[in-house]
Amino acid sequence: MDAGCPRLPDTVLFEIFLYLDHADVLSVGLVCQQWRAVARDEFLWKELFYRYYRVSRDVPRHPGAVSWYDEFQRLYDTIPCVEVQALKEHNDQVLHLSFSHSGCLFASCSKDCTVKIWSNELDISLQHSSNMRPYNWSYTQFSQFNSDDSLLLVSGVFVGPHNSSSGEIAVISMENFTLLSRVRNKPYDVFGCWLNETNLISGNLHRIGRITSCSVLWLNNAFQGIESENVNVVKRLFKIQNLNASTIRTVMVADCSRYDSPDLLLDYEEQLAASSTCPVFDLGSDSEEEEAKPKPPPEPAVQELLDAGGVPAEHGLQQLFDDIMEGRVRPAMTETELEAKVAELFVRNRTKPPEPNLLPTDSSSKTKYLIFTTGCLTYSPHQIGIKRILPHQMTTAGPVLGEERRSDEFFDSLDHVIDIHGHIIGMGLSPDHRYLYVNSRAWPRDCVISDPMQPPPIAEEIDLHVFDLKTMKEVKRALRAHRAYTPNEECFFIFLDVSRDFVASGAEDRHGYIWDRHYNICLAKLQHDNVVNSVAFSPVEQELLLTASDDTTIKVWRSPRAVRIRQARRPQPRKLLFSWLMNQKS
Repeated sequence: MDAGCPRLPDTVLFEIFLYLDHADVLSVGLVCQQWRAVARDEFLWKELFYRYYRVSRDVPRHPGAVSWYDEFQRLYDTIPCVEVQALKEHNDQVLHLSFSHSGCLFASCSKDCTVKIWSNELDISLQHSSNMRPYNWSYTQFSQFNSDDSLLLVSGVFVGPHNSSSGEIAVISMENFTLLSRVRNKPYDVFGCWLNETNLISGNLHRIGRITSCSVLWLNNAFQGIESENVNVVKRLFKIQNLNASTIRTVMVADCSRYDSPDLLLDYEEQLAASSTCPVFDLGSDSEEEEAKPKPPPEPAVQELLDAGGVPAEHGLQQLFDDIMEGRVRPAMTETELEAKVAELFVRNRTKPPEPNLLPTDSSSKTKYLIFTTGCLTYSPHQIGIKRILPHQMTTAGPVLGEERRSDEFFDSLDHVIDIHGHIIGMGLSPDHRYLYVNSRAWPRDCVISDPMQPPPIAEEIDLHVFDLKTMKEVKRALRAHRAYTPNEECFFIFLDVSRDFVASGAEDRHGYIWDRHYNICLAKLQHDNVVNSVAFSPVEQELLLTASDDTTIKVWRSPRAVRIRQARRPQPRKLLFSWLMNQKS
């Protein structure tokens, strides 16, 4: 170890030694005060690491680490846990934060109905603020920069006629902060997202019955002012039926092109063993393994139809109605049960089959995944739906309603579904789009949902799940530490963010949290005075983290190393001559 290598502070080493008993100290010769000599002892630092961070010994060292001493140094010195600035320009709850891809700017959304653009310099400063109240917005809730940082998507809640609320998306130019276009978005917690540099995805919801609806996802051109009968500014992407009061929410897009060169692999042996119990159901699989799995028996009413000669779905509705009219359905169905059964039978014969071979076969694939929350049992989001977007679908060119459909392809099916068995309250992609992180609050084990309007109670403890989008399997055990307290009907989104090595999340317990992605350990708690709604890592500097809270502040956190570097770069004020003279006299 050369003389210029970094050192852990003595106070940190002392704290580490408290975790070792006296015999261990004597056995490894820690009486030596030359810490650089100690740093050469890999066995010692490996032992310290496993004990201090309470990591399972089956977990190997981070693939990018040179030594265990360097790992200790990294986890102590590079975590953004030092508060360096508090931004108080918002006057109501701050709901969301998003960085530009260059890391030079970030945006914040708030209940004060503004979206603010900040400049990320030596000291962060406010660059622009847009008030959305003149457009009948109630508040702003989400923002996202497009891939070249020239446009900003802002999502908010729109107040319509008779005080009805829906969602709306606005596109703002980063060149002069002008509003370029507005797109209706329903329900408002679809949020919206960019598909590419100039096209964004929004949602619409059509009610079919009391607990049945249809979600339509639209592709919109950011520049709606195009005046040409030959150029579309909007095109329908997908139309999906929702059962049991569920709806599609929280859309995001994952790019498959980087799956074979991820920033960090999370597949060491212990995690692979745990993934075998992942509650994942592939609706589009045609593998022998999937076919060999026992399928759940159909519901009694459906089984009766099948037993009566395998009646196809197109005749199932008529037979169900005949049975009801002639009193052959026992026990009598409630209105809700009847609607759910009719919708189920209808969708079976009016849905386009899922795309085969969902998983990308090569790294050059231009395929993208549309990812969103959904459900099948109740209105609270408890499943993650995945729908492949093909290259020809990534433009608004062509018919407004998309490709022609046969009568038996009225709805689009989901290509893949991940069942979380709990209320999903947050999702985020790793920078390489390989891994999907999901915040959820679990339902009681073996709970039964008999009424879609009464979902099960949810846990206060938040589980942070990790799914590999290349294999569609869960990896690692769920991360825990953060908590939430609001019940099902009041539950709101808590945004998380992922950097190369860390994952961070807000919580309702007045803290933000940071975990190490490789070791699966909680590294820091970041204090606020109220609920922490959102967190955001700088995409070019993971030692910079922002947190947004109901306490109306945005806090800026940097790592101890970054703080030292920044302090060294600051110009030191020169002492005035008379101050020097006064010091000499004294």
